[in-house]
Amino acid sequence: MFLMIGLTNGRKKLPVSFPMICPNCGQYSRFEVWMTYTQLLLFFIPCFKWHKRYFVRMRCCGAVYELDPEIGRRMARGEEVSLTLGDLQGPVSTGGTGDVYRAPRHRCANCGYETDEDFEYCPKCGTPFRD
Repeated sequence: MFLMIGLTNGRKKLPVSFPMICPNCGQYSRFEVWMTYTQLLLFFIPCFKWHKRYFVRMRCCGAVYELDPEIGRRMARGEEVSLTLGDLQGPVSTGGTGDVYRAPRHRCANCGYETDEDFEYCPKCGTPFRD
């Protein structure tokens, strides 16, 4: 008998996005909330997650802030939460190429498809992305 277990780090985008004024650049913009975690895999099946951290990325300038864990848990449960600047800690990153929480944003010149994934080709029509 053998046992296959593993640990992996993951990232999940939470379905929360509403406008606010960016504390980094001052623009009125939307933000995205991400949860990062470590999880135990048993025979490639996720068993449980721990070390959960929540991050907010501003869409205008790409600044990343760490979110108060209690507010992040409430957002992950689907509760309606109003976010204030006091709930944000940081900035962890101010955007740019060294940002570990943000993949490059691509927009296809052929079909207009947008993605945050780090693809070289558009998954919808196959046209190469130009950066």
